[in-house]
Amino acid sequence: MLPIASEQYDVAAIMGGLYGDGIIACQGAFSRAFIDQLGDEIAVLFAEARSRPGGALERGPNRYYVEIHPERLSGFAAIAAHPWVHAVCSAVLGPHYQIVEAGFDIPGPGAMRQPWHRDFSTPPETLIGRRLNSLAFNITTVDVQDDMGPLEIAPGTQWDDWPGDPMFPPLAAWERYEQRRVRKRPQMGDISARSALTIHRGTANVSQQARPAYVLGVDGPDGRNAERHDLQLTRAYNDKLPAALRDHLHCRIVDTLQPLVQAHTIQGLLMGAKG
Repeated sequence: MLPIASEQYDVAAIMGGLYGDGIIACQGAFSRAFIDQLGDEIAVLFAEARSRPGGALERGPNRYYVEIHPERLSGFAAIAAHPWVHAVCSAVLGPHYQIVEAGFDIPGPGAMRQPWHRDFSTPPETLIGRRLNSLAFNITTVDVQDDMGPLEIAPGTQWDDWPGDPMFPPLAAWERYEQRRVRKRPQMGDISARSALTIHRGTANVSQQARPAYVLGVDGPDGRNAERHDLQLTRAYNDKLPAALRDHLHCRIVDTLQPLVQAHTIQGLLMGAKG
């Protein structure tokens, strides 16, 4: 693993993208061989998670989220310490950012279109202070095609506010999101960064292939997403990591990894879109 270095990335472009559209990407950040390995390991972890109670969280018909132990992925350190990831986190969240989540989403064949939503309630730092204090990184393990349920995002909506449910905009607001929607078709090796507050939805997977996507969640110093997750590292694994990476991990150090029970339930996603 190369040491963290990020001077080659433009801070203004990073800030402009995430404060503007709410999503940016780095194409070809990893080799296809690296992603093949990532996909194989996610498949094993998914099978394990579905075999135990609470291991895989449903987010709609045949759509799952699984939180994982980072060291179960051989490429975790390479992803977490990638220069682009470091550059984006440092630019938006500051030098003391903390990685708080490692997991993956899997929309399988038959997954329904989701309603427009954001992943959690907008914190006051964003709603009032107009500042982002968390980011979500995604890495697809397949070349995304239109029939595989790609993500649609409504650019610039991370600042939106409305009465009622703080995560699900009212149906009366959907026309605006339909007009702004952009469909994302990342390819193997690409990595994206977005505000999870930007309004988005997974579309229907009408193919015969699942669309797994690795998730890395990162907080700024006043972010509170660590409360929803339980990042664990064994002492032996933690001791092998470079200090520059350890400084950015918000985790429990344990002698033996403990089973993870998924906690970040989003009830509004369980039935798919109604509108």
